[in-house]
Amino acid sequence: MRIGMMADAYKPHISGITNYIDLNKRHLERAGHEVFVFTFGDLEHQDGEPRVIRSPGLPLQDTGYYLSFRYSREAKRLLQTMDILHVHHPFLSGRLALRYARPLQIPIVFTNHTRYDLYAQAYLPMMPEEISDGLLKAYMPSFCAAVDLVIAPSAGMEKILRQLEVESPIEVVPNGVELDRYLNAQPLPRADFGFAEQDILFVYVGRLAPEKNMELLLRAFHAVAESFDHARLLILGDGPAREELETLASELGLSERARFAGMIPYDALPAHLAMCDVFATASVTEVHPLSVIEAMGAGLPVLGIHSPGVSDTVVDGVTGFLSNEDTAAFAVKMTRLVMDSGLRKRMGAASREESTKYAIERTTRMMLRYYETLVSESLPRHQGFRFRIRSFLEQFKG
Repeated sequence: MRIGMMADAYKPHISGITNYIDLNKRHLERAGHEVFVFTFGDLEHQDGEPRVIRSPGLPLQDTGYYLSFRYSREAKRLLQTMDILHVHHPFLSGRLALRYARPLQIPIVFTNHTRYDLYAQAYLPMMPEEISDGLLKAYMPSFCAAVDLVIAPSAGMEKILRQLEVESPIEVVPNGVELDRYLNAQPLPRADFGFAEQDILFVYVGRLAPEKNMELLLRAFHAVAESFDHARLLILGDGPAREELETLASELGLSERARFAGMIPYDALPAHLAMCDVFATASVTEVHPLSVIEAMGAGLPVLGIHSPGVSDTVVDGVTGFLSNEDTAAFAVKMTRLVMDSGLRKRMGAASREESTKYAIERTTRMMLRYYETLVSESLPRHQGFRFRIRSFLEQFKG
């Protein structure tokens, strides 16, 4: 099959969606399919992989995103040769999929990766929640009804879509991970980071941005660090809130206890996780967080917040702990993990075992079955005089 992945942003921008597309593209290609990524960005950027098709757009400051409402003529023509399209952002890419693919009856799959309701609250705090919720309820149901298949990475995300009044059929396909890299990872020397072997090392991996709730994580860790001298926190990632968070850590007296290591190469992540004791995240905006699954594959218990996505992945009391979105409650769970090495060991082993259901080989097979069904169902529509006329006319549209 010729599979087109459509995204508003792609590498060198780093995000969970970028990593998802990259990983799934490689595994679909290994299965013998041609996979193209259609996106916007710097046309001079040299991609280290084949079949990344960029169209020009207006850069949105330093976000890694570009604004555009059309593909280049060449990109559009190539896109219309795809057997199936998989959309990863519903607004720009999603509208272009409908505009370019619907006339030719190319099947469209949409995966909802993001809690857009919570992102609106984080980035548009002056907008009343009722308005942002109303806008999503006005947009998402009709968009989802216009595509051929809606994918939710977790049951919790399916529930959120239903709350947004999406009535279309939704299939749950978990995000996949190359687990072998994590199951067999060798830990880095802790001394390289200024940590001791006896330290209890919590780690966070992800974007440093308002929607990630990092202030709660830092304040909870501060409460724990006041009682346990050997508690440490490693923060891997970067983002617009980094300077503010580093300032907060300094004000809390955590400069020597919490280390901001910045962005690391994705290939280096397994070794970083393997040297840690517990993965911690206070984010409530995750849909099905790859970072949590990767940490589980590395054998770490996970401490998170009761929320869709995280709650779908972490078995509370078995593979980690889930807390209310409250600093004191989070600190209590964190304290239990600091104090009980046997508990950490049992939960880590359970995490590793639980992670196997998210192996990329399994999730790729699941997705391929949906692709093949949709392509097979579309073939009869691609016959006949009307379809040939549409295909001819599309060649002359911008």
